[in-house]
Amino acid sequence: MTDQQQADLRHDEMEAGTTTGLASPSVDVTDARQNSLWSDAWGHLRRNPLFWIGAVLGLVFLLVAVFPQVFARGADPRSCSLSNSQQAPSADHWFGFDQQGCDYLANVVYGARNSLLIGLLAVLVVLVLGVVVGAVSGFYGGLTDTVLSRLTDVFYAVPFVLGAIVVLQSGVIGRGVVAVAIALAAFGWMTAMRLVRSQVIAVKSGDYVAAARAMGASNGRILVRHILPNAVAPVLVYTTITIGVLIAAEATLTFLGVGLQRPAISWGLQIDAGQSLLRTAPHLVLFPSIVLTLTVMAFIMMGDALRDALDPRQRG
Repeated sequence: MTDQQQADLRHDEMEAGTTTGLASPSVDVTDARQNSLWSDAWGHLRRNPLFWIGAVLGLVFLLVAVFPQVFARGADPRSCSLSNSQQAPSADHWFGFDQQGCDYLANVVYGARNSLLIGLLAVLVVLVLGVVVGAVSGFYGGLTDTVLSRLTDVFYAVPFVLGAIVVLQSGVIGRGVVAVAIALAAFGWMTAMRLVRSQVIAVKSGDYVAAARAMGASNGRILVRHILPNAVAPVLVYTTITIGVLIAAEATLTFLGVGLQRPAISWGLQIDAGQSLLRTAPHLVLFPSIVLTLTVMAFIMMGDALRDALDPRQRG
């Protein structure tokens, strides 16, 4: 075959690929569309003050959890003296002292680690369960979709906090950080599953998916490479908001006595201990409640900003 013939053959192959949509440029088009989506979203986020407020607050609390000794001003949360019991805030001790005479700023600061760790661990499990179950259900359909959807409905029938209380009260998985995160995630993954399932069903009929299938791509590659990247946006918004919801849920469980147990340090434990002293030492409830509220608000604001950025219909 001459050089001219080889050149003509390559030209014909490229034309055929472009006409049928079976060649690799279809993947480039998909990548370009995704890059454009995230580029536009970032451009919108940069102009959204709520996103920056939430991001700064979230970063501050993350640093507090990672380096509590810095923010506690060198105080030890377990170094206590009853002579300081319930002392009010002062210039030397900004948050005062708790009932046992422990520096309360140190306790609130060190409480951030467990609360954030539980929230992040739980949302990681929620994300994995929701994405895997939702992707398999939406992609394969039929009996698989029916079984997984009905299983999701069973978990939906159990109230979120009530289900976590039952699991933790049983004592099967204990009451530690990991146990509380698992209990919360076990009854919080269903919305993520339905979001992923609906997105996968909408995306899997796209032309680029048909092109990838015609080119011989396996189901696993199609799902991971072509479908999930187009279904991740609403799940990202949901999980960002859910971190704040899970942190609040952990504090609720701990406040009710079924979450973390002493000697663990947690905002829920601090609020629980301070409720009986609300009249004489209101700072014992006030400070952990404010920090908890700001943490939850930070993630919810970031989630709302992401929703607006990724969905142009939500933009004001």
